[in-house]
Amino acid sequence: MRKDLWMMQHNDITTRTKGQHLSMFERIEIQTQKRLGYSNRRIAKKLNRSHSTINDEIKRGTATQKKIVNGYTYYSNNYFAQTGQIVYENHRLKCRPQAKLLKVQSFIDYATQKISVDKWSPDIVVGRALKEGQFNRSEIVCAKTLYNYIDRGLIKDLNNLNLWLKLRRKTKSKKARDHRRVLGQSIDLRPQEINDRSTFGHWEIDTVIGKKKRDEPVLLTMTERLTRYQIILKIKGKHEEAVNEGLKQLNLDHPHFPQLFKSITSDNGSEFAGLTELINDLSDVYFAHPYSSWERGTNERHNGLIRRSIPKGKSLKTIPESMIDQVVHSMNHLPRKILNYQTPTESIIFHFNQIQTT
Repeated sequence: MRKDLWMMQHNDITTRTKGQHLSMFERIEIQTQKRLGYSNRRIAKKLNRSHSTINDEIKRGTATQKKIVNGYTYYSNNYFAQTGQIVYENHRLKCRPQAKLLKVQSFIDYATQKISVDKWSPDIVVGRALKEGQFNRSEIVCAKTLYNYIDRGLIKDLNNLNLWLKLRRKTKSKKARDHRRVLGQSIDLRPQEINDRSTFGHWEIDTVIGKKKRDEPVLLTMTERLTRYQIILKIKGKHEEAVNEGLKQLNLDHPHFPQLFKSITSDNGSEFAGLTELINDLSDVYFAHPYSSWERGTNERHNGLIRRSIPKGKSLKTIPESMIDQVVHSMNHLPRKILNYQTPTESIIFHFNQIQTT
């Protein structure tokens, strides 16, 4: 029976094409022949393989075994078919991406620059590159593959530490609590056109602190829900008077304030206690449920983007206006998948022009 099996496999082996890799059966045969004491050359002849192929395979698949007999330790080196197969498969996994990487090296260089310097995500890199026609589809890899390359350390200057949003991802469930008063009109009364982002001019507002000190300035942040356009104002502190002063200045700076700011959604922080009274004649004001920050998720996410440049605990007294302007510019010129890889600036200009023509 064994002779018949050998003849069947031997006939298949002799018809192989040049360059074909060793099969698992061949590795098992190598292991069997080595246990019988056959030389590498004899095994190569039986398998119709070159002597160097068998030599290399035995080197890859040889493992050291440790045995303890009567208190003495013995070590022996033996070839194992399974070890050879595992090494082979690992090499194959590595060589395929490397081969593809060489073909798309220009795109990888572009992606490295955008991810490490401009803080783009792999998805934005791929989407924007295709949208602007900088690369043909055959010259790039998809976002999933780019993520895989980074995960596996195949791109020299990139790793998961460069993927800001991936590091910030949280999986804890969010629970609402109701033991805090609502300052004004509830978010439950907000029209559906605001909820589904079908119209322009609806904003979310919040404050971002540096150091937790009473005399520290804070950032007043506003995010437009449809275009994701961001406004950041440095105000005197986290209190009602400072917020009101900042919004009054914003109203003066934007002659089309009622058209651009149709509604504002806030949390129930004491700094927003005067929000309704301040701008209710210009815009509608809604307040999220207590401890429900996800109801202002757009603004919360953008506040996270600010932390790339201004980490928690850093005094905002030392942050010049020029740096804040640079942060705003960076955020508003970051292409977004949700905008079909347009930037918030491009999107808000489009919608503002529509306002002007109506």
